[in-house]
Amino acid sequence: MKLFRYIASRIAQSVLVLWAAFTITFILLQALPGDALLIKFQNPDLGLSRQQIADIRSAYGADQPRVIQYAHALERALTGNFGYSIMSGVPVSEEISANLTPTLYLTGFGFLAAVCVAIAVTFASILTPLAGLRSVIRGLPSLFISIPTFWLGIELIQVFSFHLRWVPVIGADGWRALILPVLAVAIPISAPLSQVLVRSIDDVQTQPFVAVARAKGASRRWVLSRHVLRNAFPPTLTIAGVLFGELLGGAVVTETVFGLNGIGRLIHEAVDNQDAAILQASVMISAAGFVIVNLGVDLLYPLLDPRLRNTAGGS
Repeated sequence: MKLFRYIASRIAQSVLVLWAAFTITFILLQALPGDALLIKFQNPDLGLSRQQIADIRSAYGADQPRVIQYAHALERALTGNFGYSIMSGVPVSEEISANLTPTLYLTGFGFLAAVCVAIAVTFASILTPLAGLRSVIRGLPSLFISIPTFWLGIELIQVFSFHLRWVPVIGADGWRALILPVLAVAIPISAPLSQVLVRSIDDVQTQPFVAVARAKGASRRWVLSRHVLRNAFPPTLTIAGVLFGELLGGAVVTETVFGLNGIGRLIHEAVDNQDAAILQASVMISAAGFVIVNLGVDLLYPLLDPRLRNTAGGS
């Protein structure tokens, strides 16, 4: 019974977060100065009359009160319909679906690469026998997290495309087009992952059960793999869920630097054109990804930590 309430409460919290993200985004977009429809369609070159512009505003629902616009937008969003793009005049769902795949590849592979880098840095900092080298390795995450994404992307292009000529920045297709963008996304994200994992391992290694296992003759690596990592993993899983939700924000900068046709480029163009429908949908996709990942993390916790399993599933 408690496990059911635990799951139900997490799902309810997720729905509340999505509703709050939609509402806050709608309010902020409505507060933007100017009228995107008037800016676009009052252009004298288009030759539209006032009545035609009024009809266009009516078709987009821009002539209705804000409360009515919000209610209609929320009702449509529940069915996956975010209206029509001001930039192209096509449904927002079509614009999103046409640009979503490159972003999914970038975020997915970027997150996997970040996990691999974090694990490599963590184990190198723990297993390296030289104290000085361990200190240098442990300082790498602080360096990684301080590097701006746009600067890192430009430097990767300079080094690997222009100087070494290993990866073409123009005309690359398939997996070759993702190598540098994935690195640009992965390196900053890997820093907090490795920092939390290293600190968790250090904390767990001071626990009495680790000393008991070592006193029984277990090797350091055996204790690390069987006892330490299992107890150090949950805090890292938490920060991983939070960081995954930030990947779309990093994708905006990365896709702009590398010229990728993904959600990031679409958001960049929507900001320039004040395309509220595109921006609303993009924020909701980011929020939905964040909520789904963190909901999965919350539901995994009772499986990883027996104490939480007993608390959530007890009668």
